[in-house]
Amino acid sequence: VQLQASGGGLVQAGDSLRLSCTGSGRTFGHFAIGWFRQAPGEERRFVAAISRSGARTFYADSVKGRFTISRNNVMNTVYLRLDRLGTEDTAVYYCAARWGPVDDTAPAAFGSWGRGTLVTVSS
Repeated sequence: VQLQASGGGLVQAGDSLRLSCTGSGRTFGHFAIGWFRQAPGEERRFVAAISRSGARTFYADSVKGRFTISRNNVMNTVYLRLDRLGTEDTAVYYCAARWGPVDDTAPAAFGSWGRGTLVTVSS
């Protein structure tokens, strides 16, 4: 599966954004999808993930209650809703796929990385 993230932009603290991760191919629904982010000078970190059916979701503690992940397998798209953004959320956001259950949220457990989308939050 090939993935492409989109929807980033420049927003102010407190604003919201919705990122999209669109996949190609008829196997999109066979993959769990994860969102990760990488701030300048930092390593890539897990943000959220969703199971193949969408029934299970997973979040990093830093975004729990502010970000919401969802998916539409008919549209081959996973969404990440970002609410109450803060300057600490500034990063390039990436989506990636995992064949099988989400039993590991480390970046190395995911593949098919798409090109990221930049989210910049100003104070």
